[in-house]
Order: sequence, then structure tokens, then C-alpha cells
Amino acid sequence: MKNIWFSIFDKSEYKGNEPNFFNPDDYHFSKIISDNYHVINEELGKYLKNHELESYFNTTMVSKVNSWKTISLKTWNVEIYEHHKYFSETLQVIKSIPGLVSASFNLLEPHGHIIPHCGDTNAIFRCHLGLSIPDKMPACGFRVKDEWRSWETGKLLIFVDANNHEAINNTEKNRFIFLFDVVRDEYLEKKHLVCSIVLTGLFLQKMAELFKLLYKAPMWLQKLAATILIPFAYVAIPVRNFLYKLKNKYAQQ
Repeated sequence: MKNIWFSIFDKSEYKGNEPNFFNPDDYHFSKIISDNYHVINEELGKYLKNHELESYFNTTMVSKVNSWKTISLKTWNVEIYEHHKYFSETLQVIKSIPGLVSASFNLLEPHGHIIPHCGDTNAIFRCHLGLSIPDKMPACGFRVKDEWRSWETGKLLIFVDANNHEAINNTEKNRFIFLFDVVRDEYLEKKHLVCSIVLTGLFLQKMAELFKLLYKAPMWLQKLAATILIPFAYVAIPVRNFLYKLKNKYAQQ
């Protein structure tokens, strides 16, 4: 995996040379998503009338517990079929984007802060579509490396997730975005392996949430566990999608 960085194997800060943010006009998927802003936003609005988003599992990434909440449609190529029925039109939009491996709606509550961190890998563009944005910087915004920007309704912020970043919402209202990940063209042939490695990392994070001592495990032990688990994730993703698709299909009959 030359030139691909993964946080699961390197706990030091990512030092890539990519720009802080990318110009959305340079990417085909930007127009697809932006043109369907109203579709995506309306489906979220309908969902929120009778449902709430769930708190992000990793409590170490927020300064205020349960202030970051999400609902996922797809997570590193794992389809979350139980959520698909609520977002059928949004699904049709994202299915038209080759290389899209994750998609979710994200809420950052009032006075919420997603603390500075490097993401899982440099193999993707992480993209934020502004849905409900209560204010601009300095009250509400997003930082990649040394640059802060405001989210804007119906517009995209595009960055490499591995770069150090954080988010703030120092207002009295909720902030909603649609977040999605697209594998960069140069890594597209490695898409399945990239997803397998990142999912392994997320699994280990979940285990650490249950057993806090694991956060202090030596790096060699984390790498060993990851190396053992990655092949299982590689096989499990398509098998899991197939079985859950069948389960969801028969549950609706």
C-alpha cells in the first residue's frame, strides 16, 4: 500500500502535501451532490420528524459527550440497509458516484466541538455538504491544517481526511451536514482493501470504547491485531452486505 497512509498503522500526525481544501468545481461528484441538495435536505427533514440521530461511538473525539450524532447509509462500503428505506432518493444520488464508500447525515449540537484529529486514511476525499448551518466563522466552522472555513448551505467542503482537522458549533442551534467519502482516483483500484483496513481500525476503536485500557495498548500490539483482522474484514464486507440485503428484503415482504 505504498503512498497510502492509515492512522491504524501510524499514530503520528499525517504530513501529506495536499492543499487544505479542494475546489469542488474540479470534481464530477460535486455537481451531482450540489444539484440534489434539496432532495437530500428534505429527506433528512422528513426523517427527523419522527426519529433522532445516534451519538457517534467514539467519545474521545468530542469535548462534550453525545454532542456529535449521525445516521449512516453506507460506512466504508458496508451498506446500512435498515436506514435505506428512509432515504431512497438520496441513495439514488450517491449510487451514481463511482468510488463513494461512505455517506451519513451528521449533527453537531450547540456548543459542540469535534476535537483536532487526523482521520483514518489519505486515500479518500471527505466531503461536507452544508444542510442547516446556524452561523459562520468564528461561531461555527471547520478547520483543516491551518485554515478555517465556514460551512455554507448547499455547498461543499472537500478535503483529505488524513489531514488534521476539527469542527466547532458555538451557537445555540444545531448544525447539520451530509458527509460522504470518495476514494481518490489514484487509489480507486485499492478501494476494497482501503475499506477493509479502515473498518478494522474502527472495530478496534469500538473495542477500546468498551475496554478503555486498550487505548493505552502499545503500538506493536495494535498493529498485530490489525494485521490479523484485516483479512477477515476483506472477506466479511461483501458477505455481510449480501446477507443483510437478503434479511432486509424478506423483512419487508
